[in-house]
Amino acid sequence: MSGRFIAFEGGEGAGKTTQITLLEQNLYQKGIRCIITREPGGTPGGEDVRTLLKKGEKSRWDGVSEALLLYAARHDHAEKLIKPALQENFWVLCDRFSDSSFAYQGFGRNLGLDRLETLHHLALGNFFPDLTFIFDIPPEESYDRVLKRRKRGPHRKDRFDDMDMDFHHRVYEGYKKIAEKYKDRCELVSANTSIDKLQKVIFDVIQTRFGI
Repeated sequence: MSGRFIAFEGGEGAGKTTQITLLEQNLYQKGIRCIITREPGGTPGGEDVRTLLKKGEKSRWDGVSEALLLYAARHDHAEKLIKPALQENFWVLCDRFSDSSFAYQGFGRNLGLDRLETLHHLALGNFFPDLTFIFDIPPEESYDRVLKRRKRGPHRKDRFDDMDMDFHHRVYEGYKKIAEKYKDRCELVSANTSIDKLQKVIFDVIQTRFGI
């Protein structure tokens, strides 16, 4: 089976990492080889950018600076890891991709979706995931999960965790608009359910879309 590129999106604490790991296990049982990666990150240069973006005070970068840094890392990620893996017929499961920039910088930072789409096409042309799961989780629930995660053990401070609630509401509403605009490749799924039920929803969508 040819490679597929699947991205997972949503607010902080939505459960993306857990679901990616479970999906990789399910696909392996079907004989499908997967690579798990993340954004920003995935390559040495991308991980360096991740550190720049995630650490420090929330005022360290404005929206334009964030978007430019993210797309520098994303171009590197796509050219050095994602596209080569797809050519080798791996499935690439990515924790965030372009829709994060559309939501966080386009809507959260009020740069506008049009500007982010222009930047995307400059950096990546028409390269998008084959399928994007957007985890629907209200900002208040998302923030509560972040706080619980911090209490469970060491958690590296993330600039975006501490943005004000208005910012996170704009991101949340932005994701819903993105899911509607790009409904040919986006699936909006509720993250307010059990881990097992959400995994079943995800796998059912993949079986339907890709016929596995």
